[in-house]
Amino acid sequence: MKHEPIAPSILYWGTPVVLLSTENPDGTANLAPMSSAFWLGRRGMLGLGAGSQTARNLLRTGECVLNLPSDEQADAVDRLALTTGNPCVSAAKVARGYRYRPDKFGVAQLTPVPSQTVAPPRVAECPVAMEATLAATHPIADDNDQERGRVLAFEVQVRRVFVHHDIRHPGAPDHVDPDAWRPLIMSFQQLYRLGPRARSSRLATIPERLYRDSEYVPVA
Repeated sequence: MKHEPIAPSILYWGTPVVLLSTENPDGTANLAPMSSAFWLGRRGMLGLGAGSQTARNLLRTGECVLNLPSDEQADAVDRLALTTGNPCVSAAKVARGYRYRPDKFGVAQLTPVPSQTVAPPRVAECPVAMEATLAATHPIADDNDQERGRVLAFEVQVRRVFVHHDIRHPGAPDHVDPDAWRPLIMSFQQLYRLGPRARSSRLATIPERLYRDSEYVPVA
């Protein structure tokens, strides 16, 4: 098959959706869907617009929860689409159809539950919730005069991980069963379910404990 050159406007090839909860200046909770995220060890990298309410909250408080919805929460995630927790909606967001909604949990019809190590709440319905603190902020496209300052990459350190019982691996309580965990995937602005396993991977012969780094903290 021959490659053909294209010039896509976005490069959303497919990543898990994250519902990022942060604390607003008035102490209420903000909840925002995002998918520019990946993890290495106990660190997560989150790409966010610098002017978003989530970015402002994270820069101010240094705390967040990374709630990972399953494909069963697709409707809740979509209810949060085109909403912002920032009362000063930018002209660019207005043009895209965004509107201010202060009660994000209410909009999504999701349930906040208190976190153990950070102030923002976890989402009860999400099978995975990772409480995290801000470790560093990295500029994106800092070499581009027009894009400089518009997007930031937030490096967060995961402090505690919570999962629903039904995705824990039988016989290995600190492991997630990849056949039971069904993440919600964002690909080119559309929401998708994960398909069946393509095949067993030789990487899976490596015991997960060998990936533990110095930041690993066992559950007490």
